[in-house]
Amino acid sequence: MADYFAHESSYIDAGAQVGAGTKIWHFCHVMSDAQIGERCNLGQNVLVASGVTIGNNVKIQNNVSLYAGVLVEDDVFLGPSMVFTNVINPRSHVSRKDEYKTTLVRRGASVGANATIVCGNTLGKYCFVGAGAVVTKDVPDYALVYGSPARLQGWVCQCGEQLKFEGERAICPSCGDVYRKQNQVVGPERGVK
Repeated sequence: MADYFAHESSYIDAGAQVGAGTKIWHFCHVMSDAQIGERCNLGQNVLVASGVTIGNNVKIQNNVSLYAGVLVEDDVFLGPSMVFTNVINPRSHVSRKDEYKTTLVRRGASVGANATIVCGNTLGKYCFVGAGAVVTKDVPDYALVYGSPARLQGWVCQCGEQLKFEGERAICPSCGDVYRKQNQVVGPERGVK
């Protein structure tokens, strides 16, 4: 007996790996050679293609397709109907399966509803991609991006609240974590609150 839940309307192909405590809801398809970690939640109508790797505690909302080349680390949130691509210049009559680009979604990243992530880019740790954004280049750790194309609009805490930097330092108004910014690189300040 599986130690995960899959709704009877979903298909889990032979060779797919699904971690303990994961829930796969209505009309999903997990293809062979896909890997899904523990305690994940896949909403309605999610496709996980062969070769996709999903970490632990990932939340994937309705109508999201993860194509070959997508790698998702732990604690990621993928909003409803957001889109991944895997080929830069698709044509129906030209096979480009050997040109799939890797898209890496780092730990704790959140992607808003209807955002599009153009393949070959990395979404940094704990970054926040706003709803409807079109990501055409790498997103730094802790960055807040939105727009079309997505542009850096600010910085966010690991808990998701926007940070206000005074010089090189910011304190999260919600959780109290402290961050440093140097040369447009943001990260937690260790041991200080």
